[in-house]
Amino acid sequence: MFKKILIANRGEIACRVIKTAKKMGIATVAVYSDADRNALHVRMADEAVHIGPPPANQSYIVIDKIMEAIRQTGAEAVHPGYGFLSENMNFAAALEKEGVAFIGPPSPAIEAMGDKITSKKLAQEAGVSTVPGYMGLIADADEAVKISAQIGYPVMIKASAGGGGKGMRIAWNDQEAREGFESSKNEAANSFGDDRIFIEKFVTQPRHIEIQVLADQHGNCVYLHERECSIQRRNQKVIEEAPSPFLDEATRRAMGEQAVALAKAVGYTSAGTVEFIVDANKNFYFLEMNTRLQVEHPVTELITGVDLVEQMIRVAAGEKLPFAQDDLKINGWAIESRLYAEDPYRNFLPSIGRLTRYRPPVETAAGPLQDAGKWVPAHPGDAPAVAQTGVRNDTGVYEGGEISMFYDPMIAKLCTWAPDRAAAIEAMRGALDGFEVEGIGHNLPFLSAVMDHPRFVSGDISTAFIAEEYPEGFQGATLPDAELERIAAAVAAMHRVAEIRRTQIGGRLDNHERRVGQNWVVFLDKREFPVRINADKQGSTVEVNGGRSLRVESDWKPGMPLARLTVDGAPLTLKVDAIPAGLRIRTRGAEIRTHVRRPRSAELARLMPEKLPPDTSRFLLCPMPGLVVRINVAAGDEVQEGQALATVEAMKMENILRAERKGVVKAINAEAGQSLQVDEVIMEFE
Repeated sequence: MFKKILIANRGEIACRVIKTAKKMGIATVAVYSDADRNALHVRMADEAVHIGPPPANQSYIVIDKIMEAIRQTGAEAVHPGYGFLSENMNFAAALEKEGVAFIGPPSPAIEAMGDKITSKKLAQEAGVSTVPGYMGLIADADEAVKISAQIGYPVMIKASAGGGGKGMRIAWNDQEAREGFESSKNEAANSFGDDRIFIEKFVTQPRHIEIQVLADQHGNCVYLHERECSIQRRNQKVIEEAPSPFLDEATRRAMGEQAVALAKAVGYTSAGTVEFIVDANKNFYFLEMNTRLQVEHPVTELITGVDLVEQMIRVAAGEKLPFAQDDLKINGWAIESRLYAEDPYRNFLPSIGRLTRYRPPVETAAGPLQDAGKWVPAHPGDAPAVAQTGVRNDTGVYEGGEISMFYDPMIAKLCTWAPDRAAAIEAMRGALDGFEVEGIGHNLPFLSAVMDHPRFVSGDISTAFIAEEYPEGFQGATLPDAELERIAAAVAAMHRVAEIRRTQIGGRLDNHERRVGQNWVVFLDKREFPVRINADKQGSTVEVNGGRSLRVESDWKPGMPLARLTVDGAPLTLKVDAIPAGLRIRTRGAEIRTHVRRPRSAELARLMPEKLPPDTSRFLLCPMPGLVVRINVAAGDEVQEGQALATVEAMKMENILRAERKGVVKAINAEAGQSLQVDEVIMEFE
């Protein structure tokens, strides 16, 4: 077994690999750029080597710098994680030449499957069903438009060396094909150093389901069942689960056997993923093969008990797989929510800055478990080793750390496991409610809203789920009346606790005593809930709207940012922030400004005029911190609704800003190459 490995990556995946390496008694080496000098993966590793400036194309994807770090530290093997150099054939070949083990597939397999154009041709030759498309190289935008029209819209424009949603666009007409080709080409060049593009038919209402495979150097190859990855936004996965709520056993077996056959055809070893799109009739089509560890691998680990990183290391060291296909059963259900540094209230645009508060939920063991090197098979009906439900959080950040504009916006991968899907969803709801993140925009509210969405709960999903259910973007969840009554009762009880504290202030007049009343009006944004509180030492009984009485118990005290209560016999978790004369409450994807007033004060509050936000309709504002890539118009130009005005790059993604209506450009306030902050003016309209 190796004594020392280098992780050629950063963030949560570097931390994830370090954890398993330590469990196996293997020393670790981290690499870092200037931006990551104080990163968590650097702190966790036994050694760390500086490799250059923040941009990935000057540090993390420069092969010579990684090779020098290997020589400097004497690492015997390299784990590439995902992204960066993980699917780079030249990197794998350089390691082989140096006599350093690559914890991944051999370079010929990377060449065959890592390139999406070549992999589709090989899949077709192997008899695998593939989506119609054009696999040749595309010279320019004009040729892209011509090919797209021949295939038939809609089409998917994809980077051949792409992954993680980078370099991908859906085009529904010639204009979108032209713009999508140019943006995909630029993103591919910046992220992967390879700007080749191909085009294929976009299957409407598809599900994205992938098969995890694992192969050793002795001819053994197995599949570890499937992952459902249909909840996506801009081709980036947001929520994954294993197994899929859609597949039956026959389809699962057929997809798994086909994935194994494809892996064997190219001499694949290590962990890899064969991705399929599946239509409503359970017809499946090969999409691509990722010759690396997937971001969403934890859900597979939770339902099988297999540590995929450990098995990758053991395979690279020449060991045989310790199990056969028949040993790999599905045990329970696992769900993963990707926590991103992006603002859901600004159409999910990237957010950067300092994590002023970062408190993930407590991790608890769940699902089938194994000791290092001793795999324990899981069988249906087995009791989980520790708990009936469990929480896992894979992360690469810490409280006080910075979210950089140079890399992927992922903060953490929150996973839950339970014996069945409904219980796993409920466990995820509780984990999301208790996850505290402050200082930056993040998608926790959106993730919570999805967990309560009827379509997701029923399993009736597709890759179009987010676009269909949130066509105008996410503006917060709308909670049912019964839940609002529970929140009103909780807020009333919390207000009473704060009022009691205020009555105990020192320096009072001897003949004056302040009493806490029983009758109040709770304002939840613009909704009003008259309440009457009867309190005792254990809690409060709150009568809401003159009818329903709810028992509220909690140990919350003013100033605590998280309130864990029991309301009407059921748990309720609220994130709490003080605002003038009230509280801002966040729960289950909803953000509510609350005020508790005496009945007379409530009457007067209704007479107060509402403050309106400033009018910014005549300005194009930068929606996120980023770099201006291009300005598409000039002062004096007349623009039409939907026309591209400017492109801003942030966190390796290009964002095209379009006109919301017809108008005339009065002035341009920014230029290509300029870095802008949120809400800086790019251009002004007449």
